[in-house]
Amino acid sequence: MSLPADSALLTDLYQLTMLQGYFAQGMNETAVFELFVRKLPGEPEPKRNFLIVAGLEQALDFLEGLQFQPDEIEWLRSTGRFAAEFLDALAGLRFAGDVDAMPEGTVFFPGEPILRVTASLPEAQLVETRLINLLHFQSLIASKAARMVLAAPGKPLVDFGLRRAHGAEAGLFSARAAYLAGFSGSSNVLAGQRWNLPLYGTLAHSFIQAHDDEFTAFEHFACAHPGELVLLIDTYDTEAAAEKLIPLAARLAAKGIGIQGVRIDSGNLADHARKVRNILDRGGLGQVSIFASGSIDEHLLAQHTAEAAPIDGYGIGTRMDTSSDAPYLDCAYKLQEYAGIPRRKCSEGKATWPGRKQVYRHYDSEGKMQWDVLTLASDEQAGDPLLCPVMRRGRRLGPNQSLETIRARVLDQLGCLPWRLRALSPCAAYPVEVAVSLKRLIQTMESGRMPK
Repeated sequence: MSLPADSALLTDLYQLTMLQGYFAQGMNETAVFELFVRKLPGEPEPKRNFLIVAGLEQALDFLEGLQFQPDEIEWLRSTGRFAAEFLDALAGLRFAGDVDAMPEGTVFFPGEPILRVTASLPEAQLVETRLINLLHFQSLIASKAARMVLAAPGKPLVDFGLRRAHGAEAGLFSARAAYLAGFSGSSNVLAGQRWNLPLYGTLAHSFIQAHDDEFTAFEHFACAHPGELVLLIDTYDTEAAAEKLIPLAARLAAKGIGIQGVRIDSGNLADHARKVRNILDRGGLGQVSIFASGSIDEHLLAQHTAEAAPIDGYGIGTRMDTSSDAPYLDCAYKLQEYAGIPRRKCSEGKATWPGRKQVYRHYDSEGKMQWDVLTLASDEQAGDPLLCPVMRRGRRLGPNQSLETIRARVLDQLGCLPWRLRALSPCAAYPVEVAVSLKRLIQTMESGRMPK
């Protein structure tokens, strides 16, 4: 039996064992947790120069709907791990806390909190696993997709990755994250229904193979789908198939059908595209676009851009939906304050900055991001504050932002990136300064005047 993604049981066991410990000791005062990424993937040779926040809508959905169903409580009871009094209390648990977060589509860097939860200790603790799960994945994919958008300026990019995604939810969230990062749409039909994403799709090689000859397959498909007709031409011989389109186009024109494009899915895509472009142009089909798919990543896109390959758009699957070169972010969700006292983790290589924090961003005279300042939320600074109130007492402060609004934010944010950060190669790290007030707090804690 599989659990639904919105089940409160979709968590790590230690969240529940800790909650029982808090319950036994009456530890129910206000806690502050922050979610951040410790470092860029691949460091010391990072495979990203920046990251993009995504998944906040799903995180807020989760918090608003958090509760244990009666059958889930009974299952927990049957495990024999938990006290009856604790389970009775757990049955009534709801998230009633506050959330501050960077808006979806915001560029961020290591060490910067992208989400802050302020709630009773049990509530704030319980939501850790799912919040990381939701924000980590979409931020990972959005950051990968944004690199592809930058590598192929002006070219339509379409998410083709559902079949290679790591499960249904990953396939859905990949489509959403890629779209907000600037992709044109997806082949994922459910994502189209759920978020009104533009849908794209052609046909598979099996359709061609099921016919006795390629020309007949093309004609049958064209008659079945006369609008926005794109034909897959690499089942047998790519250039030979392109030649067949010239008489086919004349035959279809008599029926009022026009060929919009062709798709190439194998071989040296740029080389095939040049040959096909020449064939189509000679045959009077200069208006037919060329769409490419198959093992495409941002580096191949950049190569095609540099070579001016005559490819008009791309379908991108496995390497984006799995973020194949950097398949995870070093995310953390850590306690920064409890019962009004700043708290700090001091583990080797994983020490945290204590207290409730804010990030202020500074820009140069040309509107490019210049540096950020990490400071205490009470220490107001110059610059633009990045964390904003999004939830109070367990309820959103406003409706979800549309994906079009988030896409526009991503476009603006990418336009504000310094040129070195837009490049695919590693570069000097973006400066994130730690404010004096935060350093002094560390000194106070280390002096023993307050808990670490």
